[in-house]
Amino acid sequence: MAPRGRHRSSAPLQVLLFLNGWYCATYFLLEAFVFVYKGLLLPYPVSNLVLDVVLLLLYLGIEATRIFFGSKGNLCQRKVPLSLSLALTVPAAVLAVYYLLIQTYSLRLEAFLSAILLLFYGLELFLGFLALLSFSRCCIPGTGGPSTGADRKATGALYKRLTTSSEFITQFQPIQRQI
Repeated sequence: MAPRGRHRSSAPLQVLLFLNGWYCATYFLLEAFVFVYKGLLLPYPVSNLVLDVVLLLLYLGIEATRIFFGSKGNLCQRKVPLSLSLALTVPAAVLAVYYLLIQTYSLRLEAFLSAILLLFYGLELFLGFLALLSFSRCCIPGTGGPSTGADRKATGALYKRLTTSSEFITQFQPIQRQI
């Protein structure tokens, strides 16, 4: 077992989330330019173009939220934000598959970009689950993590000793100043 104070956040996951943030911005901008290209040069139905642009904006919102919660959950060693980030990976991956396979006109560039995005998601899911396992085995004082009976006894004894100690009580008495 690792020492109690050991830092358990995942450095590879954090690096991957950072890189995915930059890749997300690049992906969004390239897709926006591709949609302008498709709208001008291809017989793209307007309703399908609007749907694809709305889904791209939805993707941007989901991805920004997912990366934020993943980063904060990893760095703060919290299970709920990291779990939320992993749950948001599913709709983000569905949108990546949509842009890879289902949209009206899919260019090779879009297929390549979406395949890289799906690779990022797979790695992040794997590393995120490993980080969640690490956090669930970790006992961080004051976080409500798993504790043993010995920890509770020691904490109770310390509380009892502090509250009954005359030193503790005199520390909080008001100090009288001489004028």
